Amino acid sequence: MEEILQFLRDLEQNNNRDWFNANKQRYRHAQQLWNAFCEELIAEVGRFDAAIAPLTVANCTYRIYRDTRFSADKTPYKTHFGVFMCPGGKKSMHAGYYFHLGTGTGESYPHAHMLAAGNYCYDPKAIKILREDISDDWDNFSRNVLGAAHSCFTADMEGALKRVPREYPADAPYADWMRMRNFCLVTNVDDDFVLAPDLARRVAALFSTTAPFTSFVNRAVDYVLEDQR
Repeated sequence: MEEILQFLRDLEQNNNRDWFNANKQRYRHAQQLWNAFCEELIAEVGRFDAAIAPLTVANCTYRIYRDTRFSADKTPYKTHFGVFMCPGGKKSMHAGYYFHLGTGTGESYPHAHMLAAGNYCYDPKAIKILREDISDDWDNFSRNVLGAAHSCFTADMEGALKRVPREYPADAPYADWMRMRNFCLVTNVDDDFVLAPDLARRVAALFSTTAPFTSFVNRAVDYVLEDQR
């Protein structure tokens, strides 16, 4: 991981096409190291989530080139590597497990190293079902779903509604979950975590505690997908 980190940090300081083209071999080497890690991580996650085991690196990883058409930031390259492992692959709309290797030069996305369980941009019908399922069965969700996740994970409130939808009581213990549109658990890790041995095994061990959460979310996603067929 050290070589990948150094490449990403150098890219962050030189995010232009001339530098990238001059360092294309470094990028390809970093990509090879990352892909090898991803293969190992997919296998480790597949041990506790059978839907992940058949996935390939191509199903789970992303291009380094940024789409700058609608962004004020015109830097051409991402300065992170990410792998998203979910049933059916990264475009399936399912919840899954995302590991993000940033530059480690900041405390938030995209610089921070991050683990996330869930997904973003759910179908509105899935969001409605999730709100109903959580509010109707809060004791089970809080005890057996959230309670199973390692204590380092917290609910990602980015993009949440400012107010609780009117059909739910604002003072309910599940009120914050009713505001959510991105049902996701997140945690950041530091360089020491990333650079220590057996990274894939340790990341997978943390993800295994979020398996009840991704399974809970995917019940709603599967229902919507099945209804669309």
